[in-house]
Amino acid sequence: MKIGVIGTGNMGTVLISSFIDSWAVKPSHLSIVNRTIEKATNLKNQYPALYVAINAEEVVSRSDIIFICVKPHEYFPLLKKIRPGLKQKQLIVSITSPIKVSELETFVPCDVARAIPSITNRALSGPSLVTFSSQCSESNKERLLYLMSHISTPIETNEEVTRVSSDIASCGPAFLSYLIQQFIEGAVAETELSAEQASVLATEMLIGMGKLLEKDYFSLETLQKKVTVKGGVTGEGLKVLEQETGEMFHHLIQRTHKKFEEDRRGIKLQFKEESKQN
Repeated sequence: MKIGVIGTGNMGTVLISSFIDSWAVKPSHLSIVNRTIEKATNLKNQYPALYVAINAEEVVSRSDIIFICVKPHEYFPLLKKIRPGLKQKQLIVSITSPIKVSELETFVPCDVARAIPSITNRALSGPSLVTFSSQCSESNKERLLYLMSHISTPIETNEEVTRVSSDIASCGPAFLSYLIQQFIEGAVAETELSAEQASVLATEMLIGMGKLLEKDYFSLETLQKKVTVKGGVTGEGLKVLEQETGEMFHHLIQRTHKKFEEDRRGIKLQFKEESKQN
């Protein structure tokens, strides 16, 4: 199975490195390309057997599965370029939520799927969100799930919940990292604890908490209850969180969905214009 990756930004690099490190794909079976060639050559320096293509069309010609890892507004110009070289048995995989698989499958002559990775996949852990087009073959479904299962826990999602699922699975590490950083800064400002010590404590706490959840000793709800002793310090801290977070996460979801709808409007317009030309 030959894999191609078009775009080696943050998520493209996560996929490439994770596929290789998990032994899901041999480096020699991976073809990559990026608009800024330095990013692609940096990966080749790490994995010498990688093939750096001269353009996206060459990646398509060498690959069975092609991951598209570019910004949403770059999709249709890219697809227009590579479409003549696509074959029916190939699989195009989008990693972005604003573009629906139902739209993509009308635009290309091959199978289509979406696989939204998470930064946690770099540790060969965490979820990925997978959606297949209505016409996707069983063999290509199996191939993609095989790949994603080596670096993540693939979770099949439908179009209606993809955005909010991505908020949790893909954006979640950034949101929670911000909250933890605020926690650290508060502790350092209010006490004599150093920033370095606070960072170590927070990091080790998160690792330990993840292992508790992974081994199913506790759920998020039971973990909170287990730590909270009636009349104790934790309970007082939770009261502050209850008062001050309020509807914060409601507003967060509202904001991400507003941005999503802005992106969707742009994609719909682009899709409409491209459809008229064909």
